[in-house]
This record gives sequence, C-alpha cells and structure tokens, in this order.
Amino acid sequence: METTAAGLSRRRNQGGCQAAGGADTLWAMELSVTLREPRKRAELFGPGDRYLRRIRDSLGVQLQARNTTVRILGASAAVARAAAVIERLQDLLGKQDDLDDDAVDEALAGAERSEGTTDVDAIRVFGRESISPKTAGQRLYLHAMLEHDLVFCVGPAGTGKTYLAVAIAVHLLKMGKTKRIALVRPAVEAGERLGFLPGDLQQKVNPYLRPLFDAMHDMMTYDQLKRFMVNDVIEVIPLAYMRGRTLNHAVIILDEAQNTTVPQMLMFLTRLGNHSTMIVTGDDSQTDLDPGQTSGLRDAIGRLRGCAGIEVLRLSATDIVRHRLVHEIVRRYGDQGAKDAPGGPESDNHISGGDAPPDQPDPQASER
Repeated sequence: METTAAGLSRRRNQGGCQAAGGADTLWAMELSVTLREPRKRAELFGPGDRYLRRIRDSLGVQLQARNTTVRILGASAAVARAAAVIERLQDLLGKQDDLDDDAVDEALAGAERSEGTTDVDAIRVFGRESISPKTAGQRLYLHAMLEHDLVFCVGPAGTGKTYLAVAIAVHLLKMGKTKRIALVRPAVEAGERLGFLPGDLQQKVNPYLRPLFDAMHDMMTYDQLKRFMVNDVIEVIPLAYMRGRTLNHAVIILDEAQNTTVPQMLMFLTRLGNHSTMIVTGDDSQTDLDPGQTSGLRDAIGRLRGCAGIEVLRLSATDIVRHRLVHEIVRRYGDQGAKDAPGGPESDNHISGGDAPPDQPDPQASER
C-alpha cells in the first residue's frame, strides 16, 4: 500500500463514500491510500460500498473512493485507524478472493486493540513496511522516546541517533498521535568558514539541514514530504528561528545539539508545549563551537539529569550500524584523543556500553 498524506487542510465534502453535505470542513488529517490490486476494488469496498460505509460509521471519518485510491479525512487518530483497517482488509484479499461482514468487524476490532500500543521492533512509517532497532541500545532509545516527554541521546556517529528520532516522529504522525513534526539544527560549520552563501533563506540553510531531509526521504516519498511541508505538518528549520514559539501536539527534534550554546539550548528547551515530545541528539565528546564556548548539550545534561519525565541515554560504539570501518575509525580516534579531550557529563543510563563513557569524535557530520 502506498500512502500519501496532507494535514491541517480545508476540504469540501464531495463524492465518494461519505455523508452528503456542502459546507467546508476543517480536517485534522487526510490520507490517500492506493489500492494494491485495483481489480479487487469491488471486493474491498463491498456490495454498494457497504464495507466502506461501515468503516466510515464506526470510526467517524469521511471516505472518498475514486479509481485506485481511497481518501480518508477526519481526526488524526481516527484516520490512522481507518487506514489500518483498509490495510488489514487488503492483506486478507491478498490471500483470499472475497471478504464478508465478519472480516470487516475483525479488522475494526484489531485496529481498536492496537490503539495506543507500539512495538519498538516494528516502527511503522510511510515509505516502507517498518523500521526496526538493530542493537539493544537502539531498542532502549526507542522505548525512551515513546515513554518520556524529553529525551537526550548522545553517542558517536553511526549509532542512529537522528535517524531513529525521525522514525519515531514519522511513526507517531502516521498513527495520528501527533499533529506536526519540527526538525531543528544549529547552523554551525564543522571547522570551516564558508562565508556568504547565495540564494534565499531556504537555500542558505539547506546544507545544514540535509541530514534531516535524508532521513525523511527514507521514510516517505518526495511528494508526501513536499505536501506535509506545504501544509506545515513538517517543518525543517534552523535553531535561530525557534525563539518565541510554543509547539503543542508536536514532536520536536534537535540534531547536532553539541553545537548549541547554553542560551540557545535554554531557548530551545522552553519551546516544549503541551502534549509534545522533544528529542535532543548529539555527540557530547566534541563540538564545532568557538574555543571557550560551553556546549549547551553538555550543560543541559548536567543540569537536568534526574528530573522526572526526562531521560538521558548514551549510545556507544557497539551501537554503530554503518559500515564496519566506522566502528574502527571511531574507536581509534577515541583512543588517540582520550588523554587530552575532556569527557562529557555522565549519563544515568549507559546503553550497550558498560560504565565507560564512549567519548569519541564524530568523523561524519550526518546521522542515520
């Protein structure tokens, strides 16, 4: 099933399998589900679209069936459940020739049972079946993001800090458990001064935000991402433009947080609104800040460790899932710099790394 989506859009009721009416309605979310086997459209929809009407009435959504797609409009959670029901029914039709009322009832009941539960071994996103943790440390990281309002995750390159944070955000959006995603990064150059960059604001900041775009493109199509961004469901923004905002019902991710100053980190953390989750990632063993500046990531971990609702996690070299040579590169650079480099603040939770803090430099700028 290929799914495209747009949120927070105003649509006019028209056609398809929904109640009649002509007034404009403000929908929380819209999903367009592409049929896997268009030739089985009649079997999926039921006689006279009866199965679609049952889904509509049971979940309180609006359905518009056209050609090879079904558009679902309504509250975020209800839309996610309706999409799950249609997915279950398409699975059944892949194994049998027809459906009946009992199959539809079972699919509706199954979607209700799964409401509020997430298996961290199968994080569902838009562009692929699922994303799974590859190490014990990554599994604990996923648990922490699902269970806490504010999570700090530190560790070397290649451990999936940013990639898994984006995966959780996309999963919560798909399941209707959040309304928007904000991806934030400080615009700090890694040891270089590029000077004036041509273009408008978006063109200037795109190089700094590229790792976040790369992660997003792996979890949804270009058209899906573009539509979400046009409707402000997904924002990819530099840290400097966060001041004065409060983000409710959102997942907010700060990447490369070791390159924030203490005032910047305070400004960012206080953007957390109601019913939101904030995830802060970085490698606290090195920064690209000017000499003498204190990393806001290190400072925040030291100040906030032990606060209720806040989790501080540390991934280690054993959690690296990139090319096998990255593990060796990180280890050797870490061994070389261990004598002179100051260690980052200790975490309450050392994941997959024993008691020794894995303070290795990051040989790559992006995280996946």
